[in-house]
Amino acid sequence: MRLERVAAHVPAGARLADIGSDHGYLPVALMLRGRIEAAVAGEAAMTPFRSAQRKVRKNGLEQAITVRLADGLEAIEPQDRIDAISLCGMGGEKIREILERGKHRLSGKERLILQPNVREGTLREWLMENDYRIVCEELLEENEFTYEIIVAEPCQAVAYSPEELYFGPLLMQERSPAFLAKWGLNLQRKQRVMAHFARARQAVPTQKAQEVARQVRWIEQLLA
Repeated sequence: MRLERVAAHVPAGARLADIGSDHGYLPVALMLRGRIEAAVAGEAAMTPFRSAQRKVRKNGLEQAITVRLADGLEAIEPQDRIDAISLCGMGGEKIREILERGKHRLSGKERLILQPNVREGTLREWLMENDYRIVCEELLEENEFTYEIIVAEPCQAVAYSPEELYFGPLLMQERSPAFLAKWGLNLQRKQRVMAHFARARQAVPTQKAQEVARQVRWIEQLLA
């Protein structure tokens, strides 16, 4: 389901770079459906790289999909003329690190389709700092986990509040039942953390305690 929803955000006729392609499922599916013009499947690990090569070859797509063994955005070459990049199934900090490390490979014209598993806020912060506006946010539930998809496009400049970075500016506006349920559960978890801090025999670092308290306050305001 996650890959289907990510696929829905890839523009028709795009030239896609799927980074951390995990066997090439996404570019192969999109190419077989005639949705994209060309693709690069980038993998840093040998086993999924070989698997992606086999999948592309099995479907006769060697001329349309290039599989590269490379670290992050190093899989992209100027001649690829990439206009959409997908990064899925990693932590928000990992995706942010890949984008920051590979900034020199970005043309500033790409749509970014990102599916972080955790720490979405730090990824939104990178997008804001690098002039990418969030144009779509989606929340979905799969196998008892809640995942977010963040779609961003280049802009002149954009500013989000700390709360918008934390919750997602568009998700905050929509306030879907799944979104409210997610943050209701998160509130309970963070309240338990604060109770643990209060019982702890060793002093909890002030900055950490203040951060959790601030997040609890934001969530309470969101749900009020």
